[in-house]
Amino acid sequence: MSSWTRWHGPAMARLWGFCWLIVGFWRAALACPTSCKCSASRIWCGDPSPGIVAFPKLEATSADPENITEIYIANQKRLEIINEDDLEAYVGLKNLTIVDSGLKSVAHKAFLKNSNLQHINFTRNKLTILSRKHFRHLDLSELILVGNPFTCSCDVMWIKTLQETKPSPETQDLYCLDENSKNISLANLQIPHCGLPSANLAAPNLTVEEGKSITLSCTVAGDPVPNLYWDVGNLVSKHMNETSHTQGSLRITNISSDDSGKQISCVAENLVGEDQDSVNLTVHFAPTITFLESPTSDHHWCIPFTVKGNPKPALQWFYNGAILNESKYICTKIHVTNHTEYHGCLQLDNPTHMNNGDYKLVAKNEYGKDEKQISAHFMGWPGIDDGANPNYPDVIYEDYGTAANDIGDTTNKSNGTLPTGVVDTGREHLSVYAVVVIASVVGFCLLVMLFLLKLARHSKFGMKDFSWFGFGKVKSRQGVGPASVISNDDDSASPLHHISNGSNTPSSSEGGPDAVIIGMTKIPVIENPQYFGITNSQLKPDTWPRGSPKTA
Repeated sequence: MSSWTRWHGPAMARLWGFCWLIVGFWRAALACPTSCKCSASRIWCGDPSPGIVAFPKLEATSADPENITEIYIANQKRLEIINEDDLEAYVGLKNLTIVDSGLKSVAHKAFLKNSNLQHINFTRNKLTILSRKHFRHLDLSELILVGNPFTCSCDVMWIKTLQETKPSPETQDLYCLDENSKNISLANLQIPHCGLPSANLAAPNLTVEEGKSITLSCTVAGDPVPNLYWDVGNLVSKHMNETSHTQGSLRITNISSDDSGKQISCVAENLVGEDQDSVNLTVHFAPTITFLESPTSDHHWCIPFTVKGNPKPALQWFYNGAILNESKYICTKIHVTNHTEYHGCLQLDNPTHMNNGDYKLVAKNEYGKDEKQISAHFMGWPGIDDGANPNYPDVIYEDYGTAANDIGDTTNKSNGTLPTGVVDTGREHLSVYAVVVIASVVGFCLLVMLFLLKLARHSKFGMKDFSWFGFGKVKSRQGVGPASVISNDDDSASPLHHISNGSNTPSSSEGGPDAVIIGMTKIPVIENPQYFGITNSQLKPDTWPRGSPKTA
């Protein structure tokens, strides 16, 4: 890449983008009708001269009508009608305002494609009749109709009903003209034989088994006579209806389990408004395990599953063919319930290689059952490469009791015996523990003995009969304090003084009783009173060394 492209490429790209933006505005301006101003999301037509005769339309080749969210029209006296196709291109339209203009009528399907409409303002126009059918499919938050010369008739009674049931933040003073061209407040208008209809759905027990059929009947009443129709939503099952004046029926055949919980409505509608009566369809069916996968690790290990069934199915897990007794360490958790569908997992707390094996889920209710199985591998065997042992042990958490799961109490309590095929490893574990404990005790004893031996060799006070230390026979004086010990260490701080009698041939009579023999030398032993706490008066005179002065 050249340096010019590296430094000037982004700048050129921004320039081209700006140019295309200018071109876009220019093209939109070209497509905008006379007396109107257009932007990417708004059309504004407020100039009365020369004004517009028809509803403003944008050319799809020049601008995108789908991006228009607001249309504002004012002071257009020659604009009298909104046709069915005038607004169909503005599918994103939210706000429509036509004020101080000559609007007289609106086609019944004028807003059919404008499901996003929220605000409509038809203030000070020339509307005499406005049907509720224009707006019944819209979720309007505001409809302003002030200043229109409505004719007092049953056709405008729906506006009165709308104000009573859904008042706007600002009260509208609406009037209509009677036969004598007299203004009458719409809030006080009374029209004979003009009222809301009613609907009554005579439905049998709407709890039905999958694959069966059912028929619903409905009766409507009102003046003016209402129309009857069925609102079945997104019903999957095959259905057909028959209507005769004020009565109708709906037959649903080969009912699908996917329709369980759906609402079916009978609707009565006339000029004034509508009424409906609804029932919920309940379908019973056998369980189906729609999802079961190998375990995944999050906070806990989880074997995820999804089960459908109505009534609510009972769940039972099997491990390597034996019933799995659940506990706080391994249990079923249901995380999401969607009417007849249950999403959950078999949760395992810190499983090891002992939990590797085949896990089977069985879901059952009164209409049938379903089962699926997966193989789970949590950890390799100690000392063996992970996954090298294909034979899973028949051992799981033992004797933890039984807990009910969240979808039904389907676990069996432990009776103290292991299922067939499950190995009892309690004794094996106990043997291992015993060997470890014994080895630990022996090791500890050896350390204590070594410590005592070391302490004895460096003791200041001596220990009796340690001849096996390699120092020769140790003798103690009769009737006098502790025994004397001769150490191999030349310790000047020892409480024992080593004195040689100069004799090369030791005898038992030399040196007295307080002498010890080391090699070929007999050495008399004199105790130091500073160490043994013995005063001079307690020492025997014959134990003093020759030439030592006596003290009083």
